[in-house]
Amino acid sequence: MKTLIVNGTVVTANDELQADVLVDGERVVAIGLGLPRQADRVIDATGRYVMPGAVDVHTHMELPFGGTFASDDFATGTAAAAWGGTTTIVDFAVQSFGQSLHAGLEQWHKKAEGKAHIDYGFHMIVREINDSILQEMDQLVNEGVPSFKLFMAYPGVFMLDDGAIFKAMSRTADNGGLVMMHAENGGAIDVLVQRFLAEGKRDPINHGLTRPASMEGEATHRAIALAELAGVAVYIVHLSSKDALDAVRAARDQGAPAFAETCPQYLYLSLDDLARPGFEGAKYVCSPPLRPQRHQEDLWTGLVQNDLQLVATDHCPFDYKDQKVLGKGDFSKIPNGLPGVEDRFSLIFHGGVNSGRISPSRFVELVATAPAKMFGLYPRKGTIAPGSDADLVIFNPNVERTLSARTHHMRVDYSCYEGMTLRGLPEVVMQRGNILVEKGVFLGRKGSGQFLKRSRFHVPAGEPARAEAAV
Repeated sequence: MKTLIVNGTVVTANDELQADVLVDGERVVAIGLGLPRQADRVIDATGRYVMPGAVDVHTHMELPFGGTFASDDFATGTAAAAWGGTTTIVDFAVQSFGQSLHAGLEQWHKKAEGKAHIDYGFHMIVREINDSILQEMDQLVNEGVPSFKLFMAYPGVFMLDDGAIFKAMSRTADNGGLVMMHAENGGAIDVLVQRFLAEGKRDPINHGLTRPASMEGEATHRAIALAELAGVAVYIVHLSSKDALDAVRAARDQGAPAFAETCPQYLYLSLDDLARPGFEGAKYVCSPPLRPQRHQEDLWTGLVQNDLQLVATDHCPFDYKDQKVLGKGDFSKIPNGLPGVEDRFSLIFHGGVNSGRISPSRFVELVATAPAKMFGLYPRKGTIAPGSDADLVIFNPNVERTLSARTHHMRVDYSCYEGMTLRGLPEVVMQRGNILVEKGVFLGRKGSGQFLKRSRFHVPAGEPARAEAAV
């Protein structure tokens, strides 16, 4: 089937031009003016942007946490992603203690197969390091899962010591993988948590107060130092504070291949939300926590100046009434995570492009192109070019809408952005030539999403590339 999109403004990370886009089957085959109207379907995009489908490289569908599971599975979560203009996700498979990496990965394949509405890949969360695990890391890179998330936080659950982290990083120097780091000083934070609880400080606000920005900054600096020692790149996930950003910026200024993402919640929400009356602040518990509002403009500046390379969501929703309530009277037991996979596209366009901070091309780079390049999906994903997958969003920049749990499609009973009015709406969303969303109707098919094998990590062109081991 051929689809021709006419009269739109095509936006890629490099260009913004008036052009038509011809799709044949699952691929884009031509971009230009006056393309022949011989197509099975013609879509008029007058007054709209035609953009590549967004790529969200940080989601947690059906993640086990604190005795419960994230409320979105691969069916509901990927449908919500499509409603919001995201056509590819990379989710995190989890290794259990004593389990092989492959066993953990297989569990996530079973979660996704037959459910996902959009294409998906996997990172691997590694909870322990030994010779067998290091060998499996080599194998996973060859099997299209070349990224590994390690934790400096959550002692006794996910946290690894510096020696284990250094071993894993050293392995990626040989196998072409990439370590993704949750950078918070878990040991110091755990002491603070126990101290606050003993003092009777049990409300949600204390989640933020026991995870200070200084401990994210320290851990980020330490993660980069370990990566430099190993002679490899490192990627900091969900960076939330000026302290951590300063560590990344300093390393990049010295030519180190240090990369980082931030998330919409850190650009829009703050510690004040954790301090909402009663137990309401539990809705906003995530890690790293929301920071004082003064950090937000620093993060936007980081996106403008490319000290932060992309925006992901860390989508990990838990119902307020049935799941967040597990931590009532003990903030340390509140399931950590926020919903966001449906909102990222519009939030970043509104706060970035509508505010004048960034151009439409930089927007596309942050939500589609840079994620695809960083995680081995480009140029199949993340751009509009002959031969790329026809993952497309026809975006109306002039529609105003109000975010609300009453109208979103994520399977969670609240919105972090309840009542916020944005300008901009993904009106048509296509995956590999098939329309998923059009005229407010969802047309996607459960199980039509494909697993994506990703290529080895390569430092994207124009980025710091020094990775010489110090030993």
